[in-house]
Amino acid sequence: MLNNKIKSKIENILGSQITKMNSLSGGCISSSYKVNTKDGNSYFLKYNYSSGSDMFLTEAHGLQELDKPGVITIPKVISFDKEFILLDLIESSSRSKNFSEDFGRKFAVLHKFNNEKYGFYEDNYIGSNPQLNIPDNDEEKNWTKFYFQKRILYQFHLAEKSGNSTSDLRSSISKLENKIDLIVTDNGEKPSLLHGDLWGGNYMVDKNGFACLIDPAVYYGNREADLAMTKLFGGFDSEFYRAYNEEFPLPDGYDYRENIYKLYHVLNHLNLFGSGYYSQAISLIKYYL
Repeated sequence: MLNNKIKSKIENILGSQITKMNSLSGGCISSSYKVNTKDGNSYFLKYNYSSGSDMFLTEAHGLQELDKPGVITIPKVISFDKEFILLDLIESSSRSKNFSEDFGRKFAVLHKFNNEKYGFYEDNYIGSNPQLNIPDNDEEKNWTKFYFQKRILYQFHLAEKSGNSTSDLRSSISKLENKIDLIVTDNGEKPSLLHGDLWGGNYMVDKNGFACLIDPAVYYGNREADLAMTKLFGGFDSEFYRAYNEEFPLPDGYDYRENIYKLYHVLNHLNLFGSGYYSQAISLIKYYL
């Protein structure tokens, strides 16, 4: 529960007294609450008293970036601090009849919002692990280098430090590096705005029955990376992908490249949750070897 100092700070921000807080399910890193205030308004609060990092700051910046295209519902950021982020409450409802088609089409339009350089103006987080987004000079316009260095190699080095690596993983990563230019290619598109961590738990259904994006790990990159993540844990049906591809057709060879983009998230899960993801990581690498 909130300590009195944080509670007073939030009440000052809102200009109204907190009358009720209901705990919400879903978070594995921070606690989440529905906050009701004396003036009759409701808000969403994510709180972590031990955070002390920039996690909520980067989450706020990611949500604000996703809101720039004005395509998909994004919770409005009201305030944030080292220990909390306060958002407009998204009232949930049941899915509209054309939920998946609408979501797929809007997600494609989101990916049409682009940048001149890969990465982002700040590093952020993928789960509770750091995600490196600030490119070196030779990476800002080279997707292959950016992706391998800032995504695959970084997660591999985390695995080495945490004891989740093996000689087989080292050897496989080395062989993958020798082939990466043949696997991850620049398709001529500008870097797309990516959610960065879109799986079934990182979207919700708003009061109108349409998708709302939450918990981003935003950066600008190849849109195939965003779509590959949606394939890992379910939550997206064939209508979603049909509508996406109709709005923004994927380039040839996407199916072949899908596993390399899944690899980043599987390595991240290996580092977050342990050896249960090791075999899947090795399998994804050896698909290309």
